[in-house]
This record gives sequence, structure tokens and C-alpha cells, in this order.
Amino acid sequence: MTECKPLSIPAAVTQAVSPTQKSFDNPTQYRRIVGALQYLTITWPDLSYVVNQLCQFMHSPTVDHWGLLKRVLRYIKGTLTYGLRLTVSTSSAIHAFSDSDWAGCPVDRKSTSGYAVFLGANLISWLSRKQRTVDRSSTEAEYKALADVSAEVTWVVSLLRELGLHNGGPSTLWCDNLGTTYLCANPVFHARTKHVEIDYHFVRDKVASGEMTVNFVSTKDQLADIFTKPLPGPRFTTLRDKLNVVMHPPCA
Repeated sequence: MTECKPLSIPAAVTQAVSPTQKSFDNPTQYRRIVGALQYLTITWPDLSYVVNQLCQFMHSPTVDHWGLLKRVLRYIKGTLTYGLRLTVSTSSAIHAFSDSDWAGCPVDRKSTSGYAVFLGANLISWLSRKQRTVDRSSTEAEYKALADVSAEVTWVVSLLRELGLHNGGPSTLWCDNLGTTYLCANPVFHARTKHVEIDYHFVRDKVASGEMTVNFVSTKDQLADIFTKPLPGPRFTTLRDKLNVVMHPPCA
């Protein structure tokens, strides 16, 4: 693949990942390469979604999965000089974006959660992961993602307090689902949301105690969108830039 033609995005928008095609004849090679790709996601958040998808078929990869894996390698070939940029920031405030692709998996209809946590202007934590259960509504899917990022932000705040670096202000969470945003401030349960009670209480307690605030953000400005679904080239590039994954100048 060293002489392959580079690609601008790691995952095709129109090609669904499905385990029903012909099995790949060398699953060990598939697992070895996907396992290596997991290390790249430590500093390349733009690979998180597609690597998470490939990891879901480690037990029985197909020929199509092998094709998707080679597509990721072609994307890496074109972005070898890219990486996560960390800069001096005038702000130490914590803000995070959470998103979910409701019932996005064509195999089991489970949703994919994603979040991005920023300390000032720097991205410090991110996640792309399939949810463990099937969601009955988009609000439930979004609330599970919000509960995940709330737990992560709680851990980050705890770490900063131990280091004496926390500014004491509430963390801001951004969600692009109005129903989920309203529920965070509404102590009354509705019949359609009782099935998300545990996640509701967890997030609601954080909001009620003043540790976090949950605000609405438009889908256009939702940075966590890159962790939940394949995106077209212009949208993918825009979000990648906003996550501070940029081209680095060559070393002297």
C-alpha cells in the first residue's frame, strides 16, 4: 500500500458495513492491521469512527471489510503529515460535544455514540463507540451519549482538581437534540422517556448541582458528528480542522 493512491476521507458515505458478504480468506492479517490502527486513534481522532467500525468485525471479516480497511490505509497515505495540534490556550474552561447516530447500524440497529472534550481550545478526549442496547427513540440515543460524555467530563474535572488546575466553573455540554436538552432541565418524566431513567438521573444530578450545563448546538456546528457516521469530504474536512487535526510542517 506504500504506492497506493491517497483518499481524502477514510469511510465511504454510500457503502454500508455488513457481515453478510463473502468471508475474507486471511482474517489474521485483517485483525493485525486493525489492531495496529487502534494505536493511531490515540493521536488521530479523525480515524476513531472508521476504526471502531472495523473492530466490530474482527471475529469474521469479509471481503468488503478488507476493502474498507484498505480504504483507511489510502486515507492514511494522504494524511501522513497530519496530527493533533496542542497549543497554549488562554482559557481553561471545559466544554464537550456529544452526538449519536440513532439506529445507524444496519445489522442490529444499535446507535453509535461519539463525543469530543475540549480543555480551552485543545481537544483532550474523544470517543466513538456503538451503544450496548437498541434505542427506542433518538432522544434515548442522544441521552446515552450525553451520559457517556458527562462521566468523562466528571473524570477530567476530578483530575484537574487533583492537579490544582481546575477553574471551579461549570463544564458546558453541547447537544444537537432539543428534546434531550430540555429534559436536562425538566424534573418531570414523560411516558415516552421513562426508559432512559438511569441516564436521565445521572445527567440531571450533574446539571442540578451546577457542575455542568447542557446547551443546544445546531447539527451544522456539532463537532462530534465526525465520530458517529461517515461524512462527505467537505464536511469531514471542516470538522477535522475544528478538532485541531492539522498538517504539521516537515521537520528540519
